[in-house]
Amino acid sequence: MMPLDTLLILRQVNHRVRSALASFRPEQKLCSTIMPADLSGLLAELLRGGECLRRLDADLSSLVPGCSEEAAALATETHLYRTNLEELRRLLPDFYGRLLAARSRLQDAQTHVAAVAAWVQASDKTL
Repeated sequence: MMPLDTLLILRQVNHRVRSALASFRPEQKLCSTIMPADLSGLLAELLRGGECLRRLDADLSSLVPGCSEEAAALATETHLYRTNLEELRRLLPDFYGRLLAARSRLQDAQTHVAAVAAWVQASDKTL
């Protein structure tokens, strides 16, 4: 993979991870807007970024001397990727807590619906 390919991939990954991070922030109260496909997409991007970083050493050694602009851009995108990962690590516990709270609310609602259905069925039998 050429350095420019790696740079392009890292830029795409960073853009997509930043978008996902924006939806995970605590001020985004509704976890229901985050779909399983969003999490799968985030995982795919993280794996893609990780693969780029593994290949980065080979890419940097293939740079032609005097192409410091490419090397600087790769360094910037690598730093941004790592920053995004740190931000994700910081946000995940809160996100997980919100998911657990949403699951609890759904279970409570399901229990309530089942109780109402049982009451309706019992009242139909008495009439």
